Amino acid sequence: MIRVPAPAKLNLFLHITGRRQDGYHLLQSIFQLIDLCDWLQFTPRDDQLITLNGLDLINQQDNLIYKAALKIQPFAKNICGLDIHIEKNIPMGAGLGGGSSDAATTLIVLNQLWQCCLNLEQLATLGLELGADVPFFIHGHNAWAESLGEQLTYINLAQKKYIVLKPDCFISTQMLFSQKTLTRNTKPTTFCAYQLTPSTFGNNFEPVARSLYPEVEEAMQYLDQFGVAKLTGTGACVFTEVNTEMNIDEIMKNAPCTAYLVNSLSESPMLHFELIRN
Repeated sequence: MIRVPAPAKLNLFLHITGRRQDGYHLLQSIFQLIDLCDWLQFTPRDDQLITLNGLDLINQQDNLIYKAALKIQPFAKNICGLDIHIEKNIPMGAGLGGGSSDAATTLIVLNQLWQCCLNLEQLATLGLELGADVPFFIHGHNAWAESLGEQLTYINLAQKKYIVLKPDCFISTQMLFSQKTLTRNTKPTTFCAYQLTPSTFGNNFEPVARSLYPEVEEAMQYLDQFGVAKLTGTGACVFTEVNTEMNIDEIMKNAPCTAYLVNSLSESPMLHFELIRN
């Protein structure tokens, strides 16, 4: 049995800088790993079936863990069946990348368990077919992200704590993209500019999410009392950086929705994963 983590991420900012001819939007963002993790348990079985349990809200065939297993299966030199159990701690539909991280962890584990012998770049190419965030989680370093989110420049970020709130709503990314008021032409910027004035870098989806989802508006207003509140991804989670003046216990206790206190990570705990074989 193998038990491994799948960490979440925050978008420290998220800009839409344009649109390709095929309709896909061009982005700029910073992906920051945090220590809120799902846990995946892989137990080999004698047949070649793959079963997934612990997440009843999604059909197995639609789950990114299962899709990742099928995606890497053709490269297997020593295949076995698997019972995969997920301990889901990262809220779904939250903008924290939980599904993408689960898929990345699955690819990393099965690459070794099934002796697929793929390198990180090959795994990232497979992962991109599952989602634009998956290559980030496979490489496991904080990154300046561009294009669809798959063009990554690895960066060093200071260690910080964040308070993350999960409003009690599920945001439709498609609905946000369909809004005419969504800003899609933010001028491209640089990591150096971000370092000078990080608090001025926002999320183009935030005004739209606040207007469409009262729960997001409430969470943003609450955190804005204590710091600069930001939306991560397309939401629904919002977050703020912890500072020395905050009474963290009181902020967490009085939050209008589920609250998490998280630490930033300098790299993914999966970065140096090695399967120990008997």
